[in-house]
Amino acid sequence: MTAQRPLLVIGTKRYSSWSLRPWLALKQAGISFDEVVIQLRQPDTQARIAQFSPSGRVPFLRDDDVSVWDSLAICEYVAEMLPGAYLWPQDRGARAVARSVAAEMHSGFPGLREHLSMDVARTIPLPTIPDAARNDIARVQAIWMDCRKRFGMAGGPFLFGRFTMADAMYAPVATRFRTYGVKLEPVCQAYVDAIMALPAMIEWVAAAKLEEA
Repeated sequence: MTAQRPLLVIGTKRYSSWSLRPWLALKQAGISFDEVVIQLRQPDTQARIAQFSPSGRVPFLRDDDVSVWDSLAICEYVAEMLPGAYLWPQDRGARAVARSVAAEMHSGFPGLREHLSMDVARTIPLPTIPDAARNDIARVQAIWMDCRKRFGMAGGPFLFGRFTMADAMYAPVATRFRTYGVKLEPVCQAYVDAIMALPAMIEWVAAAKLEEA
């Protein structure tokens, strides 16, 4: 009997930063999966999500009899599905930092979320950025520059050289910076360019632009 492919339930690709993270992780790991896209901001959105997710939120992953919800939990599960993809750094110290910065993204940056919401289908230059968002942007850049300097410069264009779950967690931020025309330090701009050049990211953005607003 052929095993069923994992099923990932996600929200509208144009807007759902939380959905992008595990979707990108699965793509980068080379794991084949099926997806269900639920359009957000619709009268029946919650009812449709509730058919799959006990939390009433997306993303949601079903793998045979295993159900996983919350983007970071799904990313951890994906890393365990295919250890050879090395979705966390192999070095223990680097792995600890990667998990720390991923968790900080998962739980923090409220100003960035409020004032620079994800919309990968538009370009919306901001003449001024509110202080709360500006402080978050500074912190994100500090994280990126520190990771690139300490772990990434010799091994590839991503935070820890090769692509890791930390990059999956920060990929939606890269889209936000591009959408709103945020001026970045050269190291950070190069990182955004590397994220957006990933074939999986190109695929996501192309699909997002075909969605209804």
